[in-house]
Amino acid sequence: MDESVARKLIVEIGKLLYERSYVVASDGNVSIRLDEKTVLATPTMTCKGRMTEDCLALTDMDGKPLSDKRASSELAMHLLIYKMRPDVKAVCHAHPPHGTAFAVAGLAIDQPILSEVILTLGCVPLTAYGTPSTNELTEAMKPYVAHHNALLMANHGAVAYGDDLWQAFDRLETLEHTAKIAILAKALGGANDLPKDAIEKLINIREKAGYLRENARCQSCGYLHDVGITCDMDVSYPETETANGQKISLSREELIELLSRAANMG
Repeated sequence: MDESVARKLIVEIGKLLYERSYVVASDGNVSIRLDEKTVLATPTMTCKGRMTEDCLALTDMDGKPLSDKRASSELAMHLLIYKMRPDVKAVCHAHPPHGTAFAVAGLAIDQPILSEVILTLGCVPLTAYGTPSTNELTEAMKPYVAHHNALLMANHGAVAYGDDLWQAFDRLETLEHTAKIAILAKALGGANDLPKDAIEKLINIREKAGYLRENARCQSCGYLHDVGITCDMDVSYPETETANGQKISLSREELIELLSRAANMG
């Protein structure tokens, strides 16, 4: 991709992330893979709503600086995705409020309640907690990157990626919109899942249309298993740890109820 075009696009997307409250202050980071060896990324400690084209950082695929600008400390997350997914050309990481609420409550976005989400995004798994800017975070992501186009990171936020930066942003926006609808539906008494035969039809449609490839059938969400699509991934959800170090386990229904109460209090 032409570097000057990429710089303009990253600044534009950064403003959208900030205006929609998907990030605040210097939160979040965005990148574009310009070619097989070069990445253009948002700089460290900079508000995404106030970036300029000349403040962006260039690095190689190992994170080595290729300019005098310093890239985000979470660049390793982007580089992991690029290395595991040659088809991916752009990454958006942010803290959208409703999606991040799921992440801090220990919930994946994996219920079949919206046909558009099954078609264009698939389920969004929850990775185990890893300290930001360390290899703990990237190690927690590794089991999921190959089969998903967006992830929730426990007690952290969300990341989405795609063929270009607009697709990555759109997937992040779909994630946030779905989380918001799920919370509102819970407040109204609970969401109704789509029937199994409808889910199977949607999966066939999305593959024929090219929205998602067959490798997305190995997603960790229960609704794919329910329609006879199995996977060998060993997926576990993190336990919740209290302030005194005790670990507790809550059912999905209990966690959603707590999340709904928190949303109603707001």
